[in-house]
Amino acid sequence: MYTLYHHLADPFSRKVRLMLAEKGLNFTLKDEEPWKFNPVFLAKNPAGEIPVLEEHDGHILCGHRPICEYIDEITSRPLFGAYARDKAEVRRLCDWFDDKFYKEVTAYLIGEKIFKRLRSTAPDSDTIRAGKANITAHMNYVEWLLKQRNWLAGEVLTIADFSAAAQFSVLDYIGEIPWEKKQNGMLMFEETKNWYARIKSRPCFRPLLADRIPGIVPSACYGDLDF
Repeated sequence: MYTLYHHLADPFSRKVRLMLAEKGLNFTLKDEEPWKFNPVFLAKNPAGEIPVLEEHDGHILCGHRPICEYIDEITSRPLFGAYARDKAEVRRLCDWFDDKFYKEVTAYLIGEKIFKRLRSTAPDSDTIRAGKANITAHMNYVEWLLKQRNWLAGEVLTIADFSAAAQFSVLDYIGEIPWEKKQNGMLMFEETKNWYARIKSRPCFRPLLADRIPGIVPSACYGDLDF
């Protein structure tokens, strides 16, 4: 049995949860608020960052990338690609979602609309506007990818899909994904919406749909598989 130290609104914790569940591994969740500097948690990861995965023998793994790669190596059905070129593309897209998408979209919106609220701090409207402005261009790229491929990195599901879905899920919780945005009367992100519906329908995703962040009500479509 694994123990995952996480936060419900942290997309990187969500990515690890999806990975563990997809692989069929049993784990329990331990909520952490890193900004509170819990000494028990700091003893496990002095850097004070989540996610942290603790194995049954007490071994500690820190960071979403090392955790996901470790889990992939010790289990069957690899999610990082079967061949060298596939692996390169999977990692490229993981980096794009984990770094660029997170820094330019997710961090702005959840930072202001979730984490500042949890910390009783006033949100900054300029930062929120920046996140809203950036998301359309970023989703245009996702839409382009999905018009070429069955899944984000190719023809099969990979960790790249979970990296993206983890970001999307927390933004969808606060209603910040422009699913109904149109251009010339046509939905702009139809392929992305269909991809996300497939991800939401997977058994590994169901626990995320049951998430409820204290004091923050999810959007109407958050738990809807046919949104």
